[in-house]
Amino acid sequence: MARRIIDLSTQIRTDHFRWKVERETPRSHAAGDFFEATWLAWNVHGFTHMDAGRHFAADGYTTEEIALEQVIGAAAVVDLAGIAPDTAISEQIIAAAGGHVAAGDIVLMRTCWDRVESLDTAEFWTRAPYMTAEACRWLLARGLKAIAFDFPQDQCIRDLVTGARTPAPAECTTHVELLLKGIPMFEYLSNTAALSRERVEFIGLPLKVPAGDGAPARVIAIEED
Repeated sequence: MARRIIDLSTQIRTDHFRWKVERETPRSHAAGDFFEATWLAWNVHGFTHMDAGRHFAADGYTTEEIALEQVIGAAAVVDLAGIAPDTAISEQIIAAAGGHVAAGDIVLMRTCWDRVESLDTAEFWTRAPYMTAEACRWLLARGLKAIAFDFPQDQCIRDLVTGARTPAPAECTTHVELLLKGIPMFEYLSNTAALSRERVEFIGLPLKVPAGDGAPARVIAIEED
């Protein structure tokens, strides 16, 4: 049986306009050291990462409290490729595309948004489709155990990026309707255009950050023929 491994992780870059990444090489071959060691620092909610409940609630579950079984397993690919910019993903839209979502699945939202707008531009956030509360509740009723997005899934994030205003917590739809109800969320996936099956094996491995509100993650999908 042939297996295809698809990397869905965004590359970490030091020149991103939204997320500051500090990179130093305190020991390097160029400086004459016999080994090289790179030092990195950035917000754990930048690039491809996983959110834990602590991100939105002081008493929320933390990164190390999420069992690996919850972030590895069978995934239903909800294919919304070609969705128009600035579209509200309603219950009707998600139900039409996600009828194969089963209890215990990880849901992998595929809009191929990185093919429309670059993560390196403000338009990635300001023109994106976004989830509605009703769509989130429909997924929750299906019994998903985790979810992954390849687009900035809350409409209000565009105001944070542009600095127009600070949204109210209740406006952060997926965080309220899914994350705070026990569903870990993987954000800012890329390369979902490479997915060709409606069901895949999903592996999302967050770093072991103690008492973490989130963690950088390497995310892959495996397709089998």
